[in-house]
Amino acid sequence: MTRARTTVMLSLALALLIGIAVYAAFATRNGTAFVKPSPVDEPAPQGLQAFYTQKLDWSRCGSGAAQCAWVKVPIDYAAPDGETTRIRVKVHPGDGATRSLLVNPGGPGGSAIDFSNTMFNRLPAEVLKMYDVVGVDPRGVGLSSPLECLSDKQFDEFIATDSTPDDAAELAAMRQSSTELGQACQQNSGPLAAHVSTVEAARDMDIVRALLGRSELDWFGASYGTLLGAVYADLFPAQVGRMVLDGAVDPSETPVEGSFAQTEGFQRALDAYAKDCVKSDDCPLGDDADAGIDKIVDLLKQLDGAPIEVGDRTLTESKAFYGIAVTLYDQETWSILSDALKAAFDGDGGLLLQLSDAYFSRNSDGSFASNAGQVIYAINCLDAGQGMTIEQTKAEIPRFTKESPVFGPALVWGALGCADWPIEATNPIPKIDADGAAPILVIGTTRDPATPYESAEALADQLTSAVLLTREGDGHTAYFSGNRCISDAVNTYLLEGKAPAEGTTCKES
Repeated sequence: MTRARTTVMLSLALALLIGIAVYAAFATRNGTAFVKPSPVDEPAPQGLQAFYTQKLDWSRCGSGAAQCAWVKVPIDYAAPDGETTRIRVKVHPGDGATRSLLVNPGGPGGSAIDFSNTMFNRLPAEVLKMYDVVGVDPRGVGLSSPLECLSDKQFDEFIATDSTPDDAAELAAMRQSSTELGQACQQNSGPLAAHVSTVEAARDMDIVRALLGRSELDWFGASYGTLLGAVYADLFPAQVGRMVLDGAVDPSETPVEGSFAQTEGFQRALDAYAKDCVKSDDCPLGDDADAGIDKIVDLLKQLDGAPIEVGDRTLTESKAFYGIAVTLYDQETWSILSDALKAAFDGDGGLLLQLSDAYFSRNSDGSFASNAGQVIYAINCLDAGQGMTIEQTKAEIPRFTKESPVFGPALVWGALGCADWPIEATNPIPKIDADGAAPILVIGTTRDPATPYESAEALADQLTSAVLLTREGDGHTAYFSGNRCISDAVNTYLLEGKAPAEGTTCKES
């Protein structure tokens, strides 16, 4: 599970790069007429009647026939009569749709509203005859009342903090930066800072389901969106409709297990890139994949001691780490990694710095396009509670470094995770089985760097009604990978509720 300091950031790429930037290039559909929904006629959970029956003020938003509304939810479900917050909902009407497909791109912190635009423009026409496509930015995220923490300048400094401390001073600085981030969230966001957990976000989704007039929740979640979907299924198994969990997170992992899984996943992806790269005459790694990876290790060590000046900024080891990692989410960006590494080996860190900026949605003026890079810490720390101790972390360094000298050092320190988060976790991720839910489709990709295939296997084992669908290939998530076998299986499931046979594997064409 994505709980560690560095590990949590590695989960953002699907939401911030793939889900928005890549798919945005596709043509925009207009949709059909919007019919304002009425709340479903069913008993509401105790104390929540007013939220489940509230009247929504729908208005046109964006292109086409899409409509948006604000939904009011309690900040603390244990005190529903207390303060409230707002979440933003966007509905893309399908062609006579009788179901609503809620979508989430992951993060946590990615905008589901942006992802709904992508999904609406990419889903096949036959699916849109059955489904409206709905984006709900989770509490504290995106267009929903956002969690406010550090200023842009402060967050830029946070990103640059050395994530592989070599001495007591660097370790203290790393730990202090996490504490200061949490304190800023408390100071600037008040009670909301303690209530952006996945459990609470899942409860919000049930209110949205009811207000859309649906007796079941249909769901497409990618990356962290699989965790949000799985938690919903565990809380409300009788309301689960058709649920696709693509690029699955393992809810049962401890912080160190989650960090080590990503260490394995990213090294597996880097090995695949290196083996592909050295087939080319102009590969910056040379003609030997293992020796090429050693060059990357040496580059990171050099940057740790002597960052590269890039204008009035610097490429640090930490920013190079993110710049490399972000290109491993999609095989289509491997060529960009080659260009960035070639330049960096020659002393030019500009492209790796740009990739790090893209990872965090940092604009050229130093501002950030969203709060995703900060809210991810708050959500993950409220989900996971305390991280490892320093002693436990140090004991794990040899194992992590042996597995991946490129990613292991940062990820093992990341396993400290939330040990220094100042806000108490009151709604951690529960043990999940979703007993009684309808069949749930879990998808794993064999060389997925961010959510390793083993995580999909684990989630499918934990969910009583899950069926595991496997994609053999590279990159993060499967549905939009271009694999026809995967897309056909998902579309059939969405249209007919029929999951593929257990053990189905889709090979790359």
